[in-house]
Amino acid sequence: MKDLTNPKVIKAKGVLFLFLGLLSAALLLLEHPSLQAGVLLAVAIWSFCRFYYFAFYLIERYVDPDYRFSGLLSFARYLISKERKEP
Repeated sequence: MKDLTNPKVIKAKGVLFLFLGLLSAALLLLEHPSLQAGVLLAVAIWSFCRFYYFAFYLIERYVDPDYRFSGLLSFARYLISKERKEP
């Protein structure tokens, strides 16, 4: 797949992700309007954001600066291949 380089398309993609996330969260909270559901949703979103930060920024910056990830599937392959190579 070709890398996305058009700044307008990148921004549009970001706005669409934001819209999708807000819509999904709103629909979940409308279906289960409780404090517990809201807190669990917030913790899940925060945790996935931290995992994404870990998978891309921290690994590239501090663990293996030579490796460039292209997505979560690439990251999973990287982890599996690294586990096999380590003694």
